[in-house]
Amino acid sequence: MRTALISDIHGNLEALQTVLADIDRRKADRIVCLGDMIGYGPNPRECIDLVMERCEYCILGNHDFAALYEPTNFNVAAEQASFWTRRQFEFEPDEVKRKKRLDFLGKLAVRRWEGDVLYVHASPRKPINEYIFPDDVHHATNKMKSIFDCIETRCFVGHTHMQGIFTDEPDFYPPAELGNTYSWKQGKKVIINPGSVGQPRDRDPRAAYAIADDEKVEFVRIEYDVHTTARKIKGIPELNNFLGLRLMDGR
Repeated sequence: MRTALISDIHGNLEALQTVLADIDRRKADRIVCLGDMIGYGPNPRECIDLVMERCEYCILGNHDFAALYEPTNFNVAAEQASFWTRRQFEFEPDEVKRKKRLDFLGKLAVRRWEGDVLYVHASPRKPINEYIFPDDVHHATNKMKSIFDCIETRCFVGHTHMQGIFTDEPDFYPPAELGNTYSWKQGKKVIINPGSVGQPRDRDPRAAYAIADDEKVEFVRIEYDVHTTARKIKGIPELNNFLGLRLMDGR
């Protein structure tokens, strides 16, 4: 089965639509979302509607949690965006749509096992809000050991908006060092980050996702209409203009 992994859409409708079209072109069998459908971006309602329609399931992200409950440890721009996002759901005039979206958010799981494969938003140890950074393999080896102790074979995560593979040496490999494809190795534990659909932070503004099957994972980057998204953000006073400008160079 070919599974498309998407994560960290962050209300970026243009990026999500482009990625979904590319997934269809590549004929993936299903789509799994690793959370943070919303937050930062200008189209939270439309993005949640597409995830509900197209994804087999979605995992709870910290921005999804923040919009439904309260933002925790957010900077000022992220907190303001979270409160604005919440209002988009609360003030939806269509009662059926409002209830459907809020019910969907309220029922999101924080982790999902499929056999020995785990799906979370942030990390297997703290699934909603723990970051796993590439530098952790050098500067936080005890943290990495504890994280790998929580998984059996493979774990798919998002949260950092950075594509790549963590191995249990520990080590980190960006897609460019892998030829954009990594083959599973028997007895090897790995953590896979498909990157961010709607807000990449690896200095590459293209939308990011991945497709995995029983043998390997392939990392994908694709251009989308980033300028339209940035203009939308600029036109919403409650969203910091920086949230649009950062999309231009993937930071």
